[in-house]
Amino acid sequence: MIKETYKVQSIKKELCKEWLLYKHYAKRIPSIIYSFGLFEKNVLVGVLTIGNSPSKDLTHNVLNGLFVKNVFELNRLCVNGGFKKNVLSYFVASVLKKLPKPLVLVSYADQSVGHNGYIYQATNWIYTGLSYKTKEWREIGTNKHSRNLCQQYSTKFMYDNPHRFERVDRPQKHRYIFFIGNKKQRKKMFKNLKYKVFPYPKGQNTNYDASYKTTTQTELF
Repeated sequence: MIKETYKVQSIKKELCKEWLLYKHYAKRIPSIIYSFGLFEKNVLVGVLTIGNSPSKDLTHNVLNGLFVKNVFELNRLCVNGGFKKNVLSYFVASVLKKLPKPLVLVSYADQSVGHNGYIYQATNWIYTGLSYKTKEWREIGTNKHSRNLCQQYSTKFMYDNPHRFERVDRPQKHRYIFFIGNKKQRKKMFKNLKYKVFPYPKGQNTNYDASYKTTTQTELF
């Protein structure tokens, strides 16, 4: 039984950093407000983090200005490979039950790396189509997020240094939303959802290389 083999609990965000920097394909530390670990026989075998969305427009508009302070992004899910069927959905579903109410979660599946969001489909998230087409800044030779670059440098400075900065198309991602709250709150959230609801996308998933062996696979209980 999955529940007898695996446990899910809140962990310190510091324990996630090695997983996110070296094991997750994005190789960046996002905003982290809530962090959880998946344990197999008391050994950490996966992490999940939730934080503030980098998009203020989404935060304020996803529910037409309602529940603004309760909108967060499930921004990282990183686990070891080789799990049996349903372990990942058990991990995500367990986290959803542990979060405070009310809460509105947004998460993305990056189709540019072959992800369709099947874990969100398995845990009954709402699919709202692809994120908007837009461009973003990149510092050549680095992995810095466009938001951080815009905070660190002026737009004029980046335009004036094309040997260092470039404007690139931001990959469109599958956008999923999950409502946490009582029946009345969830009904109000769904009624005010800005985005259209679409059928779940299908396609062949591609797994990224997650073979990096973390040093935080230790007993934490």
